[in-house]
Amino acid sequence: MASALERRRLRLAARTAVLVLLLVGLIASAAVPAAAQDNSGSSATNPICQDSSNTLPDMIEGFVQITTALGLMGLLVVWQADSLMEMFTLSREQKANIKQHKRGAMRSAVVLVVLGPVFTVAGSTMGLPIAQCVDLIPF
Repeated sequence: MASALERRRLRLAARTAVLVLLLVGLIASAAVPAAAQDNSGSSATNPICQDSSNTLPDMIEGFVQITTALGLMGLLVVWQADSLMEMFTLSREQKANIKQHKRGAMRSAVVLVVLGPVFTVAGSTMGLPIAQCVDLIPF
């Protein structure tokens, strides 16, 4: 019994550590001044950055923002529906299935919210051309 409790604590500690590292990385990358970035010759060869009206970057950013917002609204609907169903179910197996479904919905929402900032930070770190013009942070 103690080993199961220890495993749960270890999993919780690992998840917390990953979340803290991710948040610290995002905050640290946001604190880097824009003057430190060298975009001197790369925008001339990048077709996405050459568009003077910024139509393509705005469309990509808007798509990420819309999909993230719809995903979060979907999470709220699924979470509330699962909570309502959980109140009216009688068997433990059904309640376990509903809780598992809620966890899956939460994982999906976390992926939606985290992937944009991670791509933005990793893309600018790796020097990807699209990351210079497109900000995929949905909030």
